[in-house]
Amino acid sequence: MAANRTRRLAILKNDPWLEPFADAINGRHADAVNKEIELLGGRPRKGVRSLDSFANAHNYFGLHRNPDGSWTFREWAPNATAISLIGDFSDWQEQARYTLHPVGDNGVWEVTLRPSDLHHGDLYKMKVHWNGGEGERIPAYATRVVQDPDTHIFSAQVWAPDAPFDWKVTDFRPDVAPLLIYECHIGMAQQREGVGTYTEFRDLILPRIAADGYNAIQIMAIQEHPYYGSFGYHVSSFFAASSRFGTPDDLKSLIDRAHELGIAVIMDIVHSHAVKNEVEGLGRLDGSYDQYFYGDSRREHPAWDSLCFDYGKNEVLHFLLSNCKYWMEEYHFDGFRFDGVTSMLYYSHGLGQAFGSYDDYYNGGQDTNAITYLTLANKLIHAINPYAITIAEEMSGMPGLAVPFADGGIGFDYRMAMGIPDYWIKTLKEKKDEDWHPTSIFWELTNRRADEKTISYVESHDQALVGDKTVIFRLIDDQMYWHMTKGDDNMAVARGIALHKMIRLVTLATINGGYLNFMGNEFGHPEWIDFPREGNGWSYKYARRQWDLVDRDDLQYQYLNDWDNAMVELVSGINHFQALPIEKLWEKDDDQVLAFRRGDLVFVFNFNPSKSFSGYGILTHPGSYRVILSSDSPRFGGYGNIDESVTHFTVTDPLYAPIGKEWLKLYIPARSCQVLRLESHRPAPRRASKSDSSGSGKK
Repeated sequence: MAANRTRRLAILKNDPWLEPFADAINGRHADAVNKEIELLGGRPRKGVRSLDSFANAHNYFGLHRNPDGSWTFREWAPNATAISLIGDFSDWQEQARYTLHPVGDNGVWEVTLRPSDLHHGDLYKMKVHWNGGEGERIPAYATRVVQDPDTHIFSAQVWAPDAPFDWKVTDFRPDVAPLLIYECHIGMAQQREGVGTYTEFRDLILPRIAADGYNAIQIMAIQEHPYYGSFGYHVSSFFAASSRFGTPDDLKSLIDRAHELGIAVIMDIVHSHAVKNEVEGLGRLDGSYDQYFYGDSRREHPAWDSLCFDYGKNEVLHFLLSNCKYWMEEYHFDGFRFDGVTSMLYYSHGLGQAFGSYDDYYNGGQDTNAITYLTLANKLIHAINPYAITIAEEMSGMPGLAVPFADGGIGFDYRMAMGIPDYWIKTLKEKKDEDWHPTSIFWELTNRRADEKTISYVESHDQALVGDKTVIFRLIDDQMYWHMTKGDDNMAVARGIALHKMIRLVTLATINGGYLNFMGNEFGHPEWIDFPREGNGWSYKYARRQWDLVDRDDLQYQYLNDWDNAMVELVSGINHFQALPIEKLWEKDDDQVLAFRRGDLVFVFNFNPSKSFSGYGILTHPGSYRVILSSDSPRFGGYGNIDESVTHFTVTDPLYAPIGKEWLKLYIPARSCQVLRLESHRPAPRRASKSDSSGSGKK
């Protein structure tokens, strides 16, 4: 016991600046330990020995077919006074045989039905009664929810096909060193104006992603949501894969095919809030306001028009933890990107806070219940699959978020580097090309906690939503409509293509964990994302991807796509590239030149809009170097001013011999970047010293 009291968590050892907050960090660690013991009913005992065995609410609640063909349905609804199933089978009227009965006094209701009472494909809901009211509700654990195309009404659907899905890949292990994520949305992944399907994505989009070299996809909008335009972030049915894209088997087939291609599948999971809808969602499932959500002023999210989970309730933890396990076991997802983590961590949801010092993370404004949930969720996910991937969408920078639980962290594998896209947008909007400073760029891309892995990215779906612009559209704007043909020497387009390539490479080349790209942005998809809504006449024009732009041989989009392919191939060909130390070799703001080294690779960037430099010296390790990637290559839309056939030999300088550095002299054109590989290493000659004397009097 004394040893436990004196043991210091690794997070405190690694960062002495956290020492004043040791009590808070130790406290949140203890909270998770104690909550796990509480959920399991004490220390490990027979029948309930782990979070894995605890997180099985989906196997108990909801509708299940029994081995004898009968059906059992259960729901947790402590405020209800009566519940019946209604549906196709009852002409949507309450009938005695479909009436649920209380199970004990813990708010659980149950009914067992004959095999002939329900059939695969039947539509159903609950009719819930409570003191003072009644209403139709979709079960909380419904695994299939569909919308009537005419009335637009949502109903649960009996989903019990005769044969289970036949998985081709059953032992997939992600190979993600580094992790290269292709963020995508099933519905808007298609060329046509309409809603894409799981099957179309499997057959038409996965081959593109595999060819582009990404080793993971991060799929948005999987959990069922009533409003398509919410981008999937106002979830109503947490256990149901959105039926607007197809059937559960269609989604499983997509994931199975991705695994065949060696691509990990990450789900964008939303546990930070829920849709307010009462008929479709959990808003007042049993008539109460506080069943799954806070019942006081904290119930409604002040910015998102949604409801906030009460993470202090064990029943809510049971629901959410089981939800994580369900998606992994039923659909073989390889992990999760948790949405809105900042909103979960703080009572203020992080709104209006600057987070300028460590005090802001430990000032009593932290939601300890939410932190405990996230910690247990990470522990559960990695217990189910040690190779699972968890990513936190978090902007405040709370220390320890992506540190293992055993070391005192919350347990995510990665955190989103959300400041990087903000930096690029701010730079593009507010600074002239002449004012781009390599010192600022390098600092922004590498300013992170040494003990936490991040996902770096130039832009995700967030930067392309209506009212905003993609990076390429900010660079070129309406000139994209008229001057993207190969051979069209438009200066705005030339500038945009050059900077687009440079921004992406410098962001990818400085990762310490992973890199993310939103679908289509690899080739500079124009314009913005705008889902059908009343304001645009319910149009799908901007809720799709124009793949024909990159497929056309006469357009310059191919240059950007080829560049993206080349840089992804470069880093993915180096095992654990993300773990290689980054050594800054050169940064000179007045020249706008930046150079750094990772392993045997030297990355050189000239952000200067007008000055090219001949014989420009970069101090690096002695040896011979060859250019292996150049943004100025004609195959990437460049001008071919860099001779990639030349072998560059470093030049000795006695001044730098003691530190083992020599000058690498290069021609670096304006607005270009190049990557050189050390072909052969040569030790630098050392400066002679008195101890080098041979004793013969000769020097």
